[in-house]
Amino acid sequence: MPVEITWWGHATATIEDSGVRVLTDPLFARRLAHLRRRRGALPPPEAARADLVVVSHLHADHLHPASLARLAPGTRVVVPRGAAAAVPALRRVALAHGLRLTEVAPGETVAADPAGTVTVTAVPAAHDGRRLPYGPHRVPALGYVVEGAARTYFAGDTGLYDAMAEAVGECEVALLPVGGWGPFLGSGHLDARRAARAAALLGPVCAVPVHYGTYWPIGLDAVRPHEFHAPGQEFERQAAALAPGVRVYRPAHGERVRPVVAR
Repeated sequence: MPVEITWWGHATATIEDSGVRVLTDPLFARRLAHLRRRRGALPPPEAARADLVVVSHLHADHLHPASLARLAPGTRVVVPRGAAAAVPALRRVALAHGLRLTEVAPGETVAADPAGTVTVTAVPAAHDGRRLPYGPHRVPALGYVVEGAARTYFAGDTGLYDAMAEAVGECEVALLPVGGWGPFLGSGHLDARRAARAAALLGPVCAVPVHYGTYWPIGLDAVRPHEFHAPGQEFERQAAALAPGVRVYRPAHGERVRPVVAR
């Protein structure tokens, strides 16, 4: 069965490999604090159907307890080690909705399904993983490698770092963040050009840009609108120059793509 990627918006995607569904950083909200969903309909109920859910770090647009509450009871949710202690709302929603929390550190692997057909391995990310604005920097941000018929890297939020290619290893598909939710990206992020450099370092067969063009601060509609609309297309352009051997698939919100992973 081919690998299928459905992008629901922001960093939320379903990676389906060998019939096993892995959901990344579920965020199903119309509004989050000062952010409003500006593109793409809210994901349908089927978006919350998953064999395993991975959360990359504790920022509210990646670890969203109200969205986790939409998961089926018994769903396993993989989070960075220390997340449950740092975010009481995560513990409460897991208890109230019968979710199974599994905390991991870089290098640790969990099975995504009972048969172990698909596994998920945590890898480092260069990003501040705190539950802002509070808390010491004690919970690391992570990426994940989903391995079944193919190896798919979900980067979460990260900047470039020296050992990225070594940490991730060979992969066929890379889901790379290419933007953000405001007019400026700080350190520990990939913009379109840095994401293209990451694609060149990692050398996947194909790449899917995520984390752009979904949420935007209320009242900033007229401020640098190209930062909201353009990162996906800009990533395609930059990847063509910096990583010409990597095929880019740029799904619309809610669209499913089947990357060709043969080298």
